[in-house]
Amino acid sequence: MQQSRSSGGAVEDSFDTGGPGILRQPGAVWATAGAAVVAFMGIGLVDPILPSIARGLQATPSQVSLLFTSYFLITAVAMLLTGFVSSRIGGRRTLLAGLALVVVFAALSGTSTSVGELVGFRAGWGLGNALFVSTSLAVIVGAASGGSAAAILLYESALGLGMACGPLLGAVLGDLNWRYPFFGTAALMAVGFVAITAFLKEQPRPARRTSLLDPVRALGHGGLASAAASAFFYNYAFFTVLAFTPFVLNMTPYGSGAVFCAWGVLLAVFSVLVAPRLQKRFGSLTVLGGSLVLFAADLLVLGYGDRTTAIVCTVLSGALIGLNNTVYTELALGVSDAPRPVASAGYNFVRWFAAAAAPFLAPKIEEWTDIHMPFVVAAGAAVAGAAVVAVRRRSLSPAAEEPRPAHEREDAVPAAQPA
Repeated sequence: MQQSRSSGGAVEDSFDTGGPGILRQPGAVWATAGAAVVAFMGIGLVDPILPSIARGLQATPSQVSLLFTSYFLITAVAMLLTGFVSSRIGGRRTLLAGLALVVVFAALSGTSTSVGELVGFRAGWGLGNALFVSTSLAVIVGAASGGSAAAILLYESALGLGMACGPLLGAVLGDLNWRYPFFGTAALMAVGFVAITAFLKEQPRPARRTSLLDPVRALGHGGLASAAASAFFYNYAFFTVLAFTPFVLNMTPYGSGAVFCAWGVLLAVFSVLVAPRLQKRFGSLTVLGGSLVLFAADLLVLGYGDRTTAIVCTVLSGALIGLNNTVYTELALGVSDAPRPVASAGYNFVRWFAAAAAPFLAPKIEEWTDIHMPFVVAAGAAVAGAAVVAVRRRSLSPAAEEPRPAHEREDAVPAAQPA
């Protein structure tokens, strides 16, 4: 894997998707990635059981959607804390603190007797998840062999696998009782806690401690601010699918779990295998802009189609989300000269606010209008994200690997010889 430094100071990685480098990683990387899988499982875990939770706690869809809102709102704010904490106590201790909080609050979520309690416990869960997820990316990038591109692919693999397995776990355990998925997540995160304790040594601390405002200051860089702004709109569309679609499909936990498992599989495949190849051929910004426009079209069809069409569009959205996730992560880590943990924290601080807003607003929009409009608004958000990429292309270009001329590409088709 070759690296070159762009004029903007960002490191660009060319992907070697055929090599084994991504698989040859230290035990610490696999332990962290494994725990990350479970952390991302916690996001999609409640998808198949949202209707069951609503029935069990006698809550409305808009009240149950607050499970996502409280989780991601706290996650967004806590992003300002992650660098501050990890630069003082170290990455390993920060990971363990985050895991411990998730174990405690996931278990408490399973004991909830009202939707208010469950929303509150999910907020505590979000704090732990913020400490873990943000730090885990920095730890994987720092410890992985093969450069940052291999590390990002590992991280996106963990995200996709967690998103695929979370709905399955939620369906299997939730079919028995809606409380069991929360207890199951607590148990799995406890295993992750033990694995990181055993395999991950303390990472070198940065020479300079990160302040609470450093991630905000990092957003003063035009490229990082543009990436965060575009990701804000994209995340609104993303989490409209994740949090609102289960109510539209209105399926059994197993049915909904199967749909979102297929969705997660496509997310993983396209983020890890397809995205690097498309980036290499067409350039990251072209892939991102085109994927966002296709995502908007998919959302419109999902919103106005029948149930079968909605299922197909939900699954297909996983492919587009996988492409977007990979490109956005690379942009956030490479577009500015800020330290990666600081850049990641600033970027996530902005985008997770949209993840908090979408689950709350989508049911409200349906109450104010009809069942189609939440998807129309989400499609508009995806188009807005693409517009930011188009307008701010120059600011984003230093981090984006532009396509090579056709005659230089490994996959170029030789020109036909004259007869």
